[in-house]
Amino acid sequence: MMHTIVAREAGGPEVLTLVGRERPVPGPGQLLVKVAAVGVNFIDTYKRSGTYKVHYPFTPGSEASGTVEELGDGVTGFSPGDRVATAEGINCYAGYALIDEDKALPVPHGVDDYTAAALPLQGITAHYLINSSFKVEPGHTVLLHAGAGGVGLLLIQLLKARGARVITTVSTDDKEQLAREAGADHVLRYAGFAAKVRELTDGTGADVVYDGVGKDTFDGSLDALRIRGTLVLFGAASGPVPPVDPQRLNAGGSLYLTRPTIAHFLRNAQERRWRSDELFAAVADGSLKVRIGARYDLAEAARAHDDLEQRRTTGKVILVP
Repeated sequence: MMHTIVAREAGGPEVLTLVGRERPVPGPGQLLVKVAAVGVNFIDTYKRSGTYKVHYPFTPGSEASGTVEELGDGVTGFSPGDRVATAEGINCYAGYALIDEDKALPVPHGVDDYTAAALPLQGITAHYLINSSFKVEPGHTVLLHAGAGGVGLLLIQLLKARGARVITTVSTDDKEQLAREAGADHVLRYAGFAAKVRELTDGTGADVVYDGVGKDTFDGSLDALRIRGTLVLFGAASGPVPPVDPQRLNAGGSLYLTRPTIAHFLRNAQERRWRSDELFAAVADGSLKVRIGARYDLAEAARAHDDLEQRRTTGKVILVP
């Protein structure tokens, strides 16, 4: 038996309940992993609430770390006792989870279980944002929203290592301090941020805006861009953006708008390992710091969701079975 979190219907955090279930059995090409820690992400809240359609009863969780306990038929790349992580698991809010072999990421020595659970989804998101959604080059000016969040703190560090100028937005003094410690050049509040970006760039605007907030920041993000700038909308923490008239992109300066999702940037094993190996190596050598801002017991999943949605957290939120 094991404990797992289940939502029997769409709703608020209160629909998440702890139940007992039989341990799953690995099928062909799968690993049974004893879960050490689970990453909590906004996509989990979208699925729980019904914003993203799923079948209920539903167990959230696509990101976790742990130790391989059993192998399904045909698995050749892992052995029992190996430490792994994933950003592409299913039903990970549990004591045990099944991970497809080709979606399991080896965890190197020097990276603890909590960090291994905190890095994959947000780290790979940060990696594809600056390498693939918009290729950041030295000297680019970047506006990043929610700089003290899990993705934000990783992005700031990766952008500064790339040689970019980083402007970020936060909501409190404490979050401003975290963003500055991560290396942000300028930290703004959300009110009037587009005009302030214009001031900081002598009227030119940012080369790219990375916007994971969505509805509340979208219009300002467009206004903060330079001519032919790119808005990368990768989340909707404040709610989904209403339908957009493409003419707005013309009027704003022949702007580019993209709405990426992680699955399209993990298309094969080679791409998966490129992104994860670079990230884990940076953590192992100390050049990339992963901030775990809150840790909860698995039974406290509802509180973890509520704190995340109410912006009470910074850095990464994890659950521990």
